[in-house]
Amino acid sequence: MPSIWSVLASLQDQLFQQFMFRTRKAVAVLVWTVACTFSFAVFSQEQTPITYTINGIEDDKLRNNVRLHLNSLDVEKALLTDPYWQDEVGETVAKAVQPYGFYNSDTSVTIEEGDKVTVNVTLNAPLTINKVTREIIGAGREDKAFRERFNSLNLKEGDVLNQTIYESFKSSMFNYALSNGYFDYFWQATRLDLVRDEKQANVLLIAQSGPQYQFGELRLIGEDKAKAIIERLKPFKTGDAYSSATLADFNRSLNQSGYFTRVIARPVVSEAEGLLVPIEVSLLHRPTDAFNVAVGAATDTGPRVRLGWERPWVNSKGHSVSSDIFVSSPEQSVTADYRIPMKNITRDYASIEAGYQFIEYSNTSFESETLSLSAHRYWQRDDSPWQHDGSITYLRETYDQGELSTNTTSLVLPGYSLTYRDKDSELNINDGSYIQMLAQVGKEGFGSDIDFAKAVVEAMFIRTFGNVHRIALRGEAGVIKTNSFDEVPTSLRFYAGGDRSVRGFDFREISPTAEVIDPETGELVLDSIGGKYLLTSSVEYAYQVADNWRLAAFIDAGTATNDTSTTLTYGIGPGVHWLSPIGPVRVYVARGFAPDENTWQLHIMLGPEL
Repeated sequence: MPSIWSVLASLQDQLFQQFMFRTRKAVAVLVWTVACTFSFAVFSQEQTPITYTINGIEDDKLRNNVRLHLNSLDVEKALLTDPYWQDEVGETVAKAVQPYGFYNSDTSVTIEEGDKVTVNVTLNAPLTINKVTREIIGAGREDKAFRERFNSLNLKEGDVLNQTIYESFKSSMFNYALSNGYFDYFWQATRLDLVRDEKQANVLLIAQSGPQYQFGELRLIGEDKAKAIIERLKPFKTGDAYSSATLADFNRSLNQSGYFTRVIARPVVSEAEGLLVPIEVSLLHRPTDAFNVAVGAATDTGPRVRLGWERPWVNSKGHSVSSDIFVSSPEQSVTADYRIPMKNITRDYASIEAGYQFIEYSNTSFESETLSLSAHRYWQRDDSPWQHDGSITYLRETYDQGELSTNTTSLVLPGYSLTYRDKDSELNINDGSYIQMLAQVGKEGFGSDIDFAKAVVEAMFIRTFGNVHRIALRGEAGVIKTNSFDEVPTSLRFYAGGDRSVRGFDFREISPTAEVIDPETGELVLDSIGGKYLLTSSVEYAYQVADNWRLAAFIDAGTATNDTSTTLTYGIGPGVHWLSPIGPVRVYVARGFAPDENTWQLHIMLGPEL
């Protein structure tokens, strides 16, 4: 009987042999894996995609489809000399051209020295449409728009067969049916019969439209205080034929109304009662009070801050109230606005506005304190980009300027303005347009201290070409007629000069002047007092040199005057735009040219132009 030591020794020897076997096996597997990985890497580096030259196909769309199919063919260039692979290339080309009606094509492959592989294709005669059979079953048969859409298939007898048109029509017709309330629509029969021997194809399309569903009741998911507003925004009534386009207009109006943080209207087809589809409106109202802060800066006014408060829901009829506080070095103001929505809430409303404004410009003796109360009626037709504003304003202004000392004028001014505004961005504008025409009149004895009439037209157009060339055109013209210009409030007179007028001059520097006593020196100085007429224009070119930077150059011209024969003043200079995350920052160095002086000004502006 073996001793325990001999048994242990034998067991140890067996374990050692198993360990060495497994170790050798693991090393062999590792070496094999590394070798395969290296071989695959070398093979991948050597295996480059084949570039095909395609001859015999003139149509770009057809040639691109052939190239797309060939690029998906997994074959080495060296194998293309094999008849099997040349047949594969031929079959691939045949599949690529068949959807376009070419079912009898021939293909040959030529391999030249270097990397050039040429595929020669002979398309031969295509299949043409012999007969198109179409039929509508159901309510769509009596729907003129449905029939016109169904008959719009762009394949007729004699046309070359194009299966992409055929398949696209089937999908688009199905989508059209669903978008117009035919929720039970289906293709009862569709068939494309190919008669290759006669090079002809027959098309069969039979549609089962089913009934056309209609708009049903509104179902609100959320607070119901908006029910009256939503009913007024609704562009359909119960029983109208369902249309996804009409529902999209409804959603757009809801989101533009300003009453909701989130709102969406959708059809609930599964819960239709008969043919009436309920419209579910899920909504979340805006907070009771909303606050905002806007910060800006400009050379004319220095830093400026605007604090805003809004209560979008005063009552269930959608009345709202808002207020703004504006603070800058020369100007401080407080305004309040009570808005009453009319029939079309987003485009049609009345507004009652009250305001207080104090202005004092350090570069002039001008100082004014204004109280105003106005009523506005805004409206804009659905098919028009122009907003109308009929208004009546009471204005009482106390002002000191020039030879006038603490003069007070009250005016009652009926007015009308027409405004067009369109821009591609709220901050960094590449394309935008702005036009406004304003007229106000006042009659002595009818709430006004003087006869007064004022008309102003201003416009700005921004266009960008080739993503880098930006042109900005700006102009303004105005005229005042009155029986006592000395009593016209200085805030209503015309001035030119500054960031948004004729650059190269101080804000409101260009205007008729009067001699006044400087309170600091006691000397007589000339002071701008405002004019009866205004005319300014500007052309600016900017070139985008980097993602967020533009270099600019401009020329401005204009005047504010009491005499239409006054010589224009000019401003020219270079500038730079930085498109910052909070809006564009524009810096200009301007040289001003006037009949009696030449000046330099640095203009810095933060914020969009429109």
